[in-house]
This record gives sequence, structure tokens and C-alpha cells, in this order.
Amino acid sequence: MNEGLIPSRYAKALHLYAEEAGKAAAVYEQTERLAAGYEAHPQMSRAVENPFLPLADKQQLLLVASGAENDGCLDKFFKLVFSHGRESFIRSMALAYGKRYRDVNKISQVEIATASSFSQAVMDKIKDSVQTHLKGRTLEYRQRIDASLIGGFTVRVDGEVLDASMSNDLRKLRLKLLSKK
Repeated sequence: MNEGLIPSRYAKALHLYAEEAGKAAAVYEQTERLAAGYEAHPQMSRAVENPFLPLADKQQLLLVASGAENDGCLDKFFKLVFSHGRESFIRSMALAYGKRYRDVNKISQVEIATASSFSQAVMDKIKDSVQTHLKGRTLEYRQRIDASLIGGFTVRVDGEVLDASMSNDLRKLRLKLLSKK
């Protein structure tokens, strides 16, 4: 089986189960926390895949990382995943669930990167501009500071990038000057 196919099938099953239980939104938040935990602590995957670590400890680690409760949707899901020996795909399953949930609920992720912190008024203008172009969608905003931009900002919406940064302007100018030689 394809490495992308396994997580997407498990994510679909989890989504259908969570919707039946009326907990799809809660599971979405938990899988987002779990994916963030994997990113922040790469050693988590080694612990989950360690054959010498007891199964109960692995499940407890995942429950704590996700903020899920015992006897909840994720707890049962983790038991299913471990029973089929698919623990190496848990991070990918969490990411696939998030993508599926956002697709079904028309949610777009918007990341705004700035060279320095902008005032709330400027951020609101950027958000309003993005919202007018994405009518009918719910937007999840993330902001970060990226000094390499030198000035300006970039907006990334579901993989598409609007680059209004000084570093991009300088790169374009450099390419233009080099092409004239």
C-alpha cells in the first residue's frame, strides 16, 4: 500500500466515526495538537514505534500529546491503529484527518509571515483582504515573524503564496539585472 493511502484511509474512517459520535470538531483539535506535538518533539515517533515500550504507555503518550480523553474517539482509534501495526503512520493520519476535516468544512489555513510585528490595524486589513477573496470559507490564521523577509509580508493560503516582502523584491531585481548582461 502507498504511504499516503494508508493514512488517508484511516483518517477517513476516523472522520466518519467522529461525525457519527458528534465529535468531529473536538477530534480535529486533538489531531492538530498531536501533529504539532510530533513536530515539536521528533523523538515522539521513536517512542511510539519502539517495540520495547508497552502498548499502554504508547497510547497514553498519544492521548496526553493530543489532549484526548480515555474512552474517546481518539483512544479507540489509537487502539485500532496499534492492533493493525500501523503506529508508524499516526502522525500522517493526524495530518490527513486535519486536511479532510478542513476540506469537508470549507476551512482554509492562512499563514501570515512578517519581517517584524505589525500593528493590529494592519493585520486586520490583511485579514479583511484575504477574507474578501475567500468568500464562504472559514479561515484559520497563524502569524509568525520571519526576519529573512527584510520588510513586508507573505500570505500563504492553502499552499498558494502572495509574497509582498522586500527579500522577494530584491530577488526579482537581482534576476532582472542578471538577465540584462
